[in-house]
Amino acid sequence: MSLKHALLGFLNYQPYTGYDLKTKFDSSVRHFWSADQSQIYRTLTQLAGDGLAEMTIVHQEDRPDRKVYSITEAGRAELRNFLTGPMPMHDARSAPLIMVFFAGMLPDEEALAIFEQAAGFMRAMLAALDDVPTVIEHYKQEVGSAREAFFWGLTLESGRAQTEAQLAWVESVIQRIKSGEVPPLGS
Repeated sequence: MSLKHALLGFLNYQPYTGYDLKTKFDSSVRHFWSADQSQIYRTLTQLAGDGLAEMTIVHQEDRPDRKVYSITEAGRAELRNFLTGPMPMHDARSAPLIMVFFAGMLPDEEALAIFEQAAGFMRAMLAALDDVPTVIEHYKQEVGSAREAFFWGLTLESGRAQTEAQLAWVESVIQRIKSGEVPPLGS
């Protein structure tokens, strides 16, 4: 998936500014897709240049003018082509697994610290996912579609299942290191 398609998906609901879109990203899809403000603005400019979105300037007296983007018919067609095309599958790349792969070079205490840190991060992710149903309900009211909310909920379900599975694996590794199951350094 590209940022372009994510932005088109949000713009399909209603027009937004770049700032609004960053807020939407951070409160709804951040658990599986992130974007920084500059990426969003760059991509919005590109979408407008490609005719997939239109930009309207809204003048404000006491603040800088706002650039509001809306999807065009060409943008809707592009979004539909993306949604009905083959699901993008990418080669799996994982910096954390590179760390795991080479962690045999470290003493048990240092290797254990890697996994304990990962477990803490995953627990924090699960806690953050607890807030997503509230966000989904808010967007359901904003967009007015129970069907859309159902599919949004599927992304939460996937994120929770993946994170719980990873946490269970990390906790099992922690137990194996603590129980002395790991062969000693240099063996």
